[in-house]
Amino acid sequence: MNDDTKLRLVKLLHTLIWVFFNVVIFYLLYAVIADKIDKWVWICIGLIVLEGIILAVFKKMCPVTLIARKYSDSNKDNFDIYLPNWLARHNKLIYTIIVLTAILILFYRLLT
Repeated sequence: MNDDTKLRLVKLLHTLIWVFFNVVIFYLLYAVIADKIDKWVWICIGLIVLEGIILAVFKKMCPVTLIARKYSDSNKDNFDIYLPNWLARHNKLIYTIIVLTAILILFYRLLT
């Protein structure tokens, strides 16, 4: 298997993980807005915390990106994932804002 094929497989894996975390984050946001706080909300928070720990351990770098780096020397933000470059560049900021918003709503729901 050549490096281009390996990179495509890593990009596919990274994109699938990204889609999974989109489901997690947007379920969390939906649940707190709809006031449907259930066990899945807490599972979502646990998964997000786990992702945060992994990013902290790898110095804000996704480990999948480190794997992809073996197969590409591209400087593009989306070299390792099938996303538009602007979204890959701002991904952490966008989703951090969404998660923090959901957490603030969750606190509000729990306190009222």
